[in-house]
Amino acid sequence: MAKVMNQEEMTYDLVVGLGRSGVSMARFLRSIGRRVVATDIDPNRTDEAAALEALGVTVRIGSHDQDVFDRAARIIPSPGIPLTMPYIKKAVEKGVKIQGELDIFAAHNTTKVLAITGTNGKTTTTTLAAEMAQASGLSCFVCGNIGTPLVEYLMADQRKDLVVAEISSFQLDLAEEFKPDVGVLLNISEDHLDRYPDYRAYIASKWSLFARQAGNDTAVLNRNLPGTSIGKDKLASAVLEFASGAELTTGAWIDGQNIRIRTEGTQDTIPTAALKGLPGDHNRENIAAAALAVLAAGGTMAGIKDALASFTALPHRTAFVREIDGVRYYNDSKATNTDAVVRALAAFEAETILILGGREKHTD
Repeated sequence: MAKVMNQEEMTYDLVVGLGRSGVSMARFLRSIGRRVVATDIDPNRTDEAAALEALGVTVRIGSHDQDVFDRAARIIPSPGIPLTMPYIKKAVEKGVKIQGELDIFAAHNTTKVLAITGTNGKTTTTTLAAEMAQASGLSCFVCGNIGTPLVEYLMADQRKDLVVAEISSFQLDLAEEFKPDVGVLLNISEDHLDRYPDYRAYIASKWSLFARQAGNDTAVLNRNLPGTSIGKDKLASAVLEFASGAELTTGAWIDGQNIRIRTEGTQDTIPTAALKGLPGDHNRENIAAAALAVLAAGGTMAGIKDALASFTALPHRTAFVREIDGVRYYNDSKATNTDAVVRALAAFEAETILILGGREKHTD
């Protein structure tokens, strides 16, 4: 499906990719009066195309046209679109601006943002943080890589106290203006090396979450992160760290089955032995990170503990399925890199049989 543009439509925003993020972006840009063209190589995106065309978006599916890329005022690729895509590269070489969804969101957002990234645990920690904040009396909009695109908040009828966003490295790669009030970096291990030139480039992408933070912002960090010279040593924001095993002067640390919290004005303990659906030290680290972030965003220890008491495991994340003939089956299919698998296995004390599959990501 392709529509020929007339001369008046030659100044436009080009949205590349009609997945959930791309469709939301096209809708938002139209809602603020921008001329929008959207393109997707998938010829089966007919429903998405029809819905956008009804809003006045020019849509091309089933093929791309280099001329459409070259004439755009700016290109907004969906996060899953590689920046090495030849159509994008050629247009950028000709001077076409490329911009990501984080910067477009930042240009229009006025609500405090708590943003969470890391190789593993992002969705669990984002969900935990949102539930902790809500139990503390803060209204939240949960978005980002977790499912709902960030720009959906800009089109929502009601403002919230806090935007809680899961952020991927793919989203960060194009960020030049996005700045969370509270940023969380959970962990970094080898992943997505089929997209990045090397591990150092992937590390730098994760650390870039904090690049534009100022002194009144907060960075919540795993104490054992790689790339300290890339990121931590250059931070302008206040830093709260979490760690396994080592007591910290300020921050949160794992002490057996307990999480110790020590910040300015707060000294408390979160017991985790009775929690359902959050086994292992990696989940205790997720809890510690979420708690520190929510406290920095205005939450309370009472709200944090209330949320944890009712939290249940998310699907596909060390989720108990059933027991058959004395064998307990768990679904951990969201463990899509080596470190995630290793840390999940460490949560089990009994002899464990692993059924493993997947695709090559060029990690060790």
